[in-house]
Amino acid sequence: MLDIRRLHMLKTVAVRGSITAAAQSLELSAGAVSQQLAALRSDVGVDLLRPDGRTVALTEAGRVLLEHADRILAAMEEAECAVAVVKGTVGNVATLGALPSTVARIVAPALTALAADHPQLAVTCLITDQAQLRELTLGTVDVVLGQRYLHLPETTPKGIAVSPLLDDPLLIVTADDGTAGGSDERPVGLRDLATHHLVLPPPATDCGQAILHACHQAGFTPTTRYVTADIAAQLTLARAGLATALVPRTAIDPTTPGIRTASVEDHPILRRLFAARRHTETTNPTTAAVITALRTAARQDRAAHLPPA
Repeated sequence: MLDIRRLHMLKTVAVRGSITAAAQSLELSAGAVSQQLAALRSDVGVDLLRPDGRTVALTEAGRVLLEHADRILAAMEEAECAVAVVKGTVGNVATLGALPSTVARIVAPALTALAADHPQLAVTCLITDQAQLRELTLGTVDVVLGQRYLHLPETTPKGIAVSPLLDDPLLIVTADDGTAGGSDERPVGLRDLATHHLVLPPPATDCGQAILHACHQAGFTPTTRYVTADIAAQLTLARAGLATALVPRTAIDPTTPGIRTASVEDHPILRRLFAARRHTETTNPTTAAVITALRTAARQDRAAHLPPA
């Protein structure tokens, strides 16, 4: 009988691209992973991996086995969810993957609410810009608070369930010279930024691509003076009057002194924040509690920015 732990190791190696990277992810030694994969190879009687430059790749037999392994692992999780529903209680541990730009306005309020409503639940957070949905498919995290820029095609991996939380516009951030009210100034045409020195995320990032796409639609190529994905650095440069930034609204503390924000009038740049989990027919109560807290925090943040009636 095949060992489900070895199947999970095979999947991790396939996704990470090497035994060393998989071992780091699994918090095991490379030797231990190699030993278990050798045992799996012995179980099935055929090579499952082959060298591919500095990495490894699945053989044809490995790809076939992994297709079945995905279904087996999904069935195991389905069983665990069904038992959790019968128990009827939120569990003790969960892991949340989230973007740094969502921590202050969504993640922190959600975790505060979870601590009050489910004090037994310890939530571990993985705060990173990198490949959150991949971590979800590997089981490294239970819930992801992710993003998708609306000009890009949706590419949700197979087996992932996504719930939209909030449409989050990028705001134009400049230094507050004291001549106006600071935040929420009148909308500004994106074309007006053609003469500005900008601080932008790297062009390889989703946000960087979204900004460049919008600027090209507005008829210009931006003059990028600074390149950084660090939003705190972007805001610092904008506050100092050294550059103009384009920053997601939820990443900006409205009480931050020294900056002025304005919406984009003609070519708005939107990202959609979403909560994602591995798809199961029965939703785990623990996962559901985390997503509910995120949804409530997003709803409250959205309400705070609605225009007065």
